[in-house]
Amino acid sequence: MTSDTPPIVLASASAARARLLRAAGVAVTLQPARIDEAAVKEALAAEGASAEDAAVAIAEFKGRAVAARVPAGAIVLAADQLLEAEGTWFDKPRDTAEALAHLMRLSGRRHDLIAAAVGFRGGARVWHQVSRARLWMRPFDEAFARAYLEAAGPDVLACVGCYEIEGLGAQLMNRIEGDLFTVQGLPLLPVLQFLRDQGALQAPMRCT
Repeated sequence: MTSDTPPIVLASASAARARLLRAAGVAVTLQPARIDEAAVKEALAAEGASAEDAAVAIAEFKGRAVAARVPAGAIVLAADQLLEAEGTWFDKPRDTAEALAHLMRLSGRRHDLIAAAVGFRGGARVWHQVSRARLWMRPFDEAFARAYLEAAGPDVLACVGCYEIEGLGAQLMNRIEGDLFTVQGLPLLPVLQFLRDQGALQAPMRCT
């Protein structure tokens, strides 16, 4: 990063999103927003918001909270992901029992993952993007779901849908339509273009 390159702050504690950005060459620091996401989501659902609008709104809440406390020149990225199945929004499971219940509800059915990203600069929202991926889980029984959760470990409790598609979660799926970055929680390619437009992304180093 050069002296005139604005710092990039991710309004999140998400190790997965930070990993995606850093793997793509983005130097990013993390600042969790610490908002009550559940209350915001509940209010949006009560208002009849679409999943896309809700994901953008939640990401914006996160971004505004962090943008208010970073240097004026910094770029703040905020993101959110919603899982929608047959009109129902799923939250991250609170424990293994709830993860098992979620998996059994999704088994043999289609669900959508909606990923939104919002960009702030100078404390103002200057950009947003939302994308949707569609996934079909293959049918499986409870014994398989229990074995999967045991093998996957506690990290899947941090994932809406209870899977990491880049790991054992791939074994749950029959079919995926859409961008795999969206499945992982971030519309990465549009984010990278936004950062280039903002002069915040350096050319990648040449591999030797």
